[in-house]
Amino acid sequence: MSQHAYDPRGELQVELHRLQLRFADTRVREPRVIEALSRSIEDCGQLVACIAVSESSAGESASEQRLTLLDGYRRVAALRRLNCDLARVHIWNCDVAHGLLAVLAGSHARAYAPIEQALLLRELRTFGLSQQEIARRSGRDVSWVSRRLQLLSQLPDNVLAAVRAGTLSCWAATRVFSPLARANSEHAEALLAAAREHALSTRELRAWLEHYQRASRGVRERMLQHPKLFLQAQQAQQQEPCVEALRAGPEGQCLQDLHRLRWLIKRVRERLRGLHAQGLGLELLEAIGGVRAQIEAWQRELRDPSPPAQPTLSDRQHDHC
Repeated sequence: MSQHAYDPRGELQVELHRLQLRFADTRVREPRVIEALSRSIEDCGQLVACIAVSESSAGESASEQRLTLLDGYRRVAALRRLNCDLARVHIWNCDVAHGLLAVLAGSHARAYAPIEQALLLRELRTFGLSQQEIARRSGRDVSWVSRRLQLLSQLPDNVLAAVRAGTLSCWAATRVFSPLARANSEHAEALLAAAREHALSTRELRAWLEHYQRASRGVRERMLQHPKLFLQAQQAQQQEPCVEALRAGPEGQCLQDLHRLRWLIKRVRERLRGLHAQGLGLELLEAIGGVRAQIEAWQRELRDPSPPAQPTLSDRQHDHC
């Protein structure tokens, strides 16, 4: 088979080993996404072409061309998972820097995560481009470029590596580990180790940080020693009222509500005593009257608990006469 051949859509069929994965570290590896993409390619074929640029020297033949992959790293991983030898590739006629800028500016197979965008921006900086030049040529503003690059400066290398490996979400990295690392780098490192060991989800990490922010120094140390157990204990504590309600049944729930009602009435009476001298406003008097009416209606129901009689057929007929 030839090294590459044109298909009817004008794209090249390129052997995978010829693609240089120079920017693989700028992508987040998500095994579940690649698995789903593999199933899609197996069923429908590769629907979206990869994008590459040629970095060949003058005089090199087409079969010797070095093709640097710009977009389509997940598609290549999915094709390799399926033991495919060829990939559909659209080769752009430009240099690498211009191609990266176009990828960053355009909308291709998917939207890049903020950290992926930041890593691409860092690569572009290695070509000697300023933030202003990158912003102009990618259709962004300078503040956007600056904010993305700040993401990388705020993340420890081990956290960034976990994101690229797909073991930590971008949200958790930027919203949990970035502020925690700035406040206490040792705690951030300990939490990352625990997240890897116990596979803590993004939701669990967010809940953990919310408790950590309110906790004392001693409690924080215990939270770091056993974060998974701490979260399980918190969940059990939150579920306890539901468990107690199920255990008590309707009678027990009514009894608890009545105790609360007695306590509320007592508290309102105490507050009203201080207001009598100043005179109660109309709104307060109306509210008190409404409560009194409800209690009187309830007392009548308690004296005569039998439900009201349902009208008979003759009664309904009489009503229509």
